[in-house]
Amino acid sequence: MCGLRVQSDTGPARLEIKHMEYVNLGKTGLRVSRICLGCMSYGVPERGAHPWSLPEEQSRPYISRALELGINFFDTANVYSDGTSEEIVGRALRDFAKREDVVLATKVHGRMRPDVNGAGLSRKAIFSEIDHSLRRLGTDYVDLYQIHRWDAQTPIEETLEALHDVVKAGKARYIGASSMYSWQFCKALYLADRHQWTRFVSMQNHYNLLYREEEREMMGLCKAEGIGVIPWSPLARGYLTRAWDERRSTERSETDVFGKTLYVSTEEADRKIVERVEQVATAHAVPMAQVALAWMLQKDPVTSPIIGATKPHHLEDAVAALSLRLTPEEMASLEEPYVPHPVLGFS
Repeated sequence: MCGLRVQSDTGPARLEIKHMEYVNLGKTGLRVSRICLGCMSYGVPERGAHPWSLPEEQSRPYISRALELGINFFDTANVYSDGTSEEIVGRALRDFAKREDVVLATKVHGRMRPDVNGAGLSRKAIFSEIDHSLRRLGTDYVDLYQIHRWDAQTPIEETLEALHDVVKAGKARYIGASSMYSWQFCKALYLADRHQWTRFVSMQNHYNLLYREEEREMMGLCKAEGIGVIPWSPLARGYLTRAWDERRSTERSETDVFGKTLYVSTEEADRKIVERVEQVATAHAVPMAQVALAWMLQKDPVTSPIIGATKPHHLEDAVAALSLRLTPEEMASLEEPYVPHPVLGFS
């Protein structure tokens, strides 16, 4: 497949032919690239909880390059850098692509204001936040509107009906969910069917070679229900991209409070997995990131891993992973050292 025609900041439009695959998102007719660009890394560094994010002038080339490589799927959230990620992504996509050519996803749940209704999934919060997101993104609708986490303070029936009304108002084409327990997701699907409300079509969950707890129930549920799976952190916050002894401190690793909670209690087993990734990468003469992503792309029912890109090779490696086919023996070797992990990422 070919990349999308884009207008660069410095020159005329150009078309580059790259290998990209497109698949349906779950049971929908929506076609998405097998790589999704996650935009948490793009935002005003001084805003919100991501001081390591790239400002607008540094972010735009990554969005442009993603389009050139055939990526049509972009994921952000209202809470990323206090809304500035949405602003940056919205402006870039308006400049580089036609709105109807891209699949734009954002999320709702996190705290956006200090008042008591400034977070969560109440009807009030959802109706307010979808309008704020659309304004920041500079569009009339988002293709995928996702609940960022489960809201234990709001009845799920209220959330589902509000999301249904957002879709019926034309402000979102589809709705999706993110990290939660399988029983919660199953309950949401059941209630949507029972009340004939719009159903979740996707699950954005925490899944990678170092964290496979989602295979116990969530992945099977998604496969059975025809839900598209778009995992976050497919490279385990960079752990799967370099040799274990070459881990280094970065501004993000030092300031990413949430990330520090994810990979802390199973280091010996995780080290063995990283070593296996390095061995397979050496055998194929490719970067380790390609192996980790190739493994995920061969796991059913994964649709589109959400990758972050803050260096030019990040996008190139992600797309190259589509062409790397691992043997059953290699897949088994990568998976064999895994041990159970604490359930993480739901809050």
